[in-house]
This record gives sequence, structure tokens and C-alpha cells, in this order.
Amino acid sequence: MALGYMGKLIRVRLTEGKVEIENLNMDDARAFIGGAGLGTKIIYDEVPPSADPLGPENKIAFLTGPVTATKFPTSGRYEVCTKSPLTNMWVDASSAGHWAADFKKTGFDGVIVEGASSKPVYLWVSDDKAELRDASKLWGKDSYATQDAIREELGDKRIRVLCIGQAGEKKVLISAVMNDEGRAAGRAGVGAVMGSKNFKAIAVRGKKSVKVADSTTLDQMAKKFSHELATNPLLEPMRSYGTAASMDTAWITGDIPIQNWRKGLWKEGCVAIGGKKIADTILRPHGACYNCPIHCSRWVKIEEGRFRMEGPGPEYETLGSFGSMLLNDNLESICHLNELCNAYGIDTISAGCAISFAMEAYENGIITKQDTGGIDLKWGNVDAIIEMTHQIGQAKGLGALLGEGVKRASEKLGKGTDKYAIHVKGLEIPMHDPRAFHSMAVNYATSPRGACHLHGAAFIYDMGIIAPGFGVAYKQGRFDKKGKGINVKAAQDQASVINSLVVCQFCGLALAPLHYVVLLGATAGMAYSTKEIPLIAERITNLQRVFSLRCGVTAKDDVLPERLLTPTSEGGHAGKVADLEMQLVDYYSARGWNKEGMPTKEKLHELGLEYAIKDLY
Repeated sequence: MALGYMGKLIRVRLTEGKVEIENLNMDDARAFIGGAGLGTKIIYDEVPPSADPLGPENKIAFLTGPVTATKFPTSGRYEVCTKSPLTNMWVDASSAGHWAADFKKTGFDGVIVEGASSKPVYLWVSDDKAELRDASKLWGKDSYATQDAIREELGDKRIRVLCIGQAGEKKVLISAVMNDEGRAAGRAGVGAVMGSKNFKAIAVRGKKSVKVADSTTLDQMAKKFSHELATNPLLEPMRSYGTAASMDTAWITGDIPIQNWRKGLWKEGCVAIGGKKIADTILRPHGACYNCPIHCSRWVKIEEGRFRMEGPGPEYETLGSFGSMLLNDNLESICHLNELCNAYGIDTISAGCAISFAMEAYENGIITKQDTGGIDLKWGNVDAIIEMTHQIGQAKGLGALLGEGVKRASEKLGKGTDKYAIHVKGLEIPMHDPRAFHSMAVNYATSPRGACHLHGAAFIYDMGIIAPGFGVAYKQGRFDKKGKGINVKAAQDQASVINSLVVCQFCGLALAPLHYVVLLGATAGMAYSTKEIPLIAERITNLQRVFSLRCGVTAKDDVLPERLLTPTSEGGHAGKVADLEMQLVDYYSARGWNKEGMPTKEKLHELGLEYAIKDLY
């Protein structure tokens, strides 16, 4: 009997309209843990690098981990793994809420979806059972309406639903997978992969419990880390204001991007849309994700006016992408835009970045009112931002182009618009400026899915915090040159373990390899050493790299846009830029990669990835 794990996966063969139950490969579980790690192995084994991301050859996996749905804090997350239609390489996207825990309680660890259905379908999963159901009446509904309709159809309001909105149906390349009324696995177009398969949703209702190897030890760990997360002073702003708290300090350090990364300071605007402003005006009592003591989830209520609403509030990333990036200081409009993206199923980071790209092209006369349908696409124009968001969600007008991401949009527009397209490997850059925290330069350049702050929040290390056991050798300041590559490797490795357990990134502030050893022993009954945990992390990251190299990625793609290597004249990073070239040398060396950014045969052999040596060399 599996412990920690449920021991079974659901395989959905959409082309044949079949659902099969198969045993979880426990050797792979031991080597890759679960979540993003296990997803890496599944996608590597089953998806050819040449596969069209929107074709039936691609597969998409929804995976939990051995800690999911246990008493351990923040154990309510899941990972979506596939080949990205936005970047054409490996991607995993993560989401929280309650769906993952309820799914695992049905008796399964994950779902692998392959092929393509001839008609819209969704998957209904209850205790030890899974079936495909017709989703024709759901097609065309937004994510909120879809969840309500499924609960009504199945006659149970307690059902949890993961789904796509209209953006995913229309295969918008920046579309997201949504769950629990506003939670998103948002990045790199995972929603479009579901849409390409006519796969609308996964509805779950589980009543089983997760059996663990040592409940006493797990209870002790859960109590200890729940207390640490609930009292950690670094997390106090999150408890009070949610991730929006970062906006109140990001303008000081220069971390928040402004006007498509052109400016270094926008104090009044940032204060107007920050966490304190939200708390003082529209924040309401809120809950939390499954078994989470941090309570960073936000609930807002706007009682009057054109943006009247009640629902999940915007996170820091959304406040940046629809606020400072667009010079939009109208907080209520950002809440409305957040709701639009949740409903359509759109990644708020990429959407805001795409609109800022369009605004700069409009400012320079490359996009005109003829292209916008008469919309005045000037900075800070709330009506224009709202209309563009609708167009992205509906794949209409200029929004159809923006929904392809800034890389493709700039390639189609030409006329020098590549200067305005701020991305790495096709993925729009999240709301942390690498000129403010220099570790983020090489982190963005090398992150497994393109520019990403969740595959290594290296800016934490730039604040002088270290992660014991993952190889952080230098306690450093944000503008220091020495040790950035080494520290980024450590940050990425730590994130790989967290994304495979699967727990919240905030746990990284409290966990070291010894804790992971005890946690995996208590849940899954698997004996690891403290040296094995970093090796598992390296195994995951290196296999992701090999997959992407086989998809055509090279070291020439480990770059940043020129704008982010150009200093600003004001703000918290005025006159400062990272030495990316130096960082890459350090990073490749720390990783055991050659100068071409390829894992060496020796490194792959060390990690037990002999099959990858054959594939790569």
C-alpha cells in the first residue's frame, strides 16, 4: 500500500474517449518526488520534443505530491506540466486553493491527459472512480459559470472544479487553468493546451484520507511549521496585506516595473494601489488556501460605482502588470481587470505585459487607431485597458495578436517593436526588476520555463537570507557581483523540491534539506539522506533543461532583453545593472554545464540520467 501517495494515476485518452487507472511508478516517485518533479519525468518520457504543443501528440499532466492533503501546512497545491504553446519548451504552472487536496482525497495522485476529443468533455472524479462527461453545454462559459454549472449538474455544491474559460477554449497562448473561483495555474499557456484538446474541466469530490507512514512525526512537523509560518516576521506583511504588501516597498527598491520597464520610480501610483491602500478601503475578512496558516489570500468588496464587485483581490503581480506597467493608479479598475482575467482564464502577468507592449507601440505610432478600432491606447487609459483585456479573452481584434504573447506580437508587427517585447524565451517577465535584485538576471535567463520568479525567488538571497543545505555560499547584497550564479542555482534547486512536494513557496523560508528528509519519511515512508535532496532537485532541473534543449533552446536563449540591461536614472536601482555575462559563467559552472549551457555527460551520469545522455549527445 502506498503511503503519502495514493498510488494511482488517471490516464485520459481523449481521442478514444477512454479513462484508465494505472499504478503510480514508485521508482519515479522516489527519484522525482511528485508534482513538478514527477511531471518532468512524465512529459520527458511521453512527449516528443517535436510535438506541436497544441496538437494531440502533446500531453498535459495535473499532479499532486506526497505532502498534498496532509496536515502539513500549505499542502493544497498542484502542478500542471506540459509542453508550452507560448515558449515551445517545458513548462509547469502551479496553483493553490482547495482543488488539489480534494482531488487527492478521491484516491489519485494525478491525471495525464492525451490526444484530443472530437467534442467538448470534462472529467468527473469521485472516490476511486473517474469518467468523461459531455461538456458541450459548458463550452463558451467563463470559469466562474463553468464551476457553478458543473456543481448544479452533479448536484453537489461541495464539488471542486479545475477548468478553462473562453481564452483557453480559443487557444489564446497566454490562457490559464483556473480553480476555486480565482486561483490560477497561469503561466505559459497551459489553458490553451486544455482548449486544444476540447478538455474543459476536472471536477472532483473526494472523501478518502491520505495514509501516512508516521502520523506522530508528521503531526509534530505540522505543528512546528504552522507556528513558524504563522509567526515568521518576514511573513507578517503577507498576513496583513497579502502579496500586495510587496507593492508598498517595491517602489523603494525599484523592484516593481514601471511603464513597460522604462522608469525606475512611480511612488504616488504605487502607494495608490498598494497593500495598505487595499486594506484601508476595500479589503474584507478572508479565508486561506487548504491548511495554510499564512492567510495571504485576499477578498475585496467594492460597494458602488462602475467597478462594483465582490471577490478575490489582485495579487502583487497583477497590481504590477495592470497597474504600474500601464501607469494605471485606479485600484478599483485593477480589481475589475483581475476579475475579467479570472473569468476568461488569462494569465494576468502576460496580459498586462502584452498591453504595455501595445501601448508603447501605439505611443511610437507603430500601432494606430486603425489597428485598435478607434481605441486611444495611451498610458493609464482605463477604458482602453479593459477593452484590450476583453479582446484578449475573446481572441478578437488587436487582442488576438496580444494574446499570442509579446514575442510573437513583435515578430508580426516588426518595425523595431522587439525593443518593447520584454520576455525571456517567449515568456513575459514577472513583476520583479533584475536591476533591483541582480540575482534575478541570471535566474530569469536560465529558469526552466522562461522568465520566472517561482523557479527560484533569488531576490530573497539578495536580501541577505540564505538557504542552508542547497549550496548558498554567499550572504550578499542585491548589487554584489560575487556568487550570484551559485546562489541562483541554490534558489532554483530549492524551488524544484518545493514544487514537487507540492507546498507553497513561502515554506522555503522555513525548510532545509533535513526537514524534507523528515517530511518525506513521515508521509511516504521513504528514507532519504540530506545529500539526496539537493541531488533530486538537480535531477529535476537538469531533465527539464535537456527536454528544452531538445526542443531547440540553446545558450543563446539564456539572455535578457536589452532594456533590462540598461540602467534607469531614478529610483531604487538608478545607475545599476547586473553583469549577466559573469553570472552565466558562474551559474553554468555551479550547475556542471558546459559553455553551451548543456549539462555535461558527467553531471547527467551523477544524477542517474543516463537516458538523457543518449538523447542529448
